[in-house]
Amino acid sequence: MKRVLVYYSGRVQGVGFRATVRQVACGYDVTGMVRNLPDGRVELIAEGAKKELEAFLLGIDESGLSGLIAKKQEDWKGKPTGLRGFAIL
Repeated sequence: MKRVLVYYSGRVQGVGFRATVRQVACGYDVTGMVRNLPDGRVELIAEGAKKELEAFLLGIDESGLSGLIAKKQEDWKGKPTGLRGFAIL
């Protein structure tokens, strides 16, 4: 089990970004959450098997959101916390 923290910047707030990420998450065996940050970025925390997380992140990129993303910063160092479901905060 792995955990990935991703910060997305660009035109990622007010465009349905979080709802699309949650919809994409339904197709993968991942748990987590996605939320807007006050600085204009979107934060994603996801947990699952590494290959499933990699496929999920690729699914986000292929969902039509890639044109809105100016920068994506990934951090794979965190330990899983046992998140359940997938929530928009």
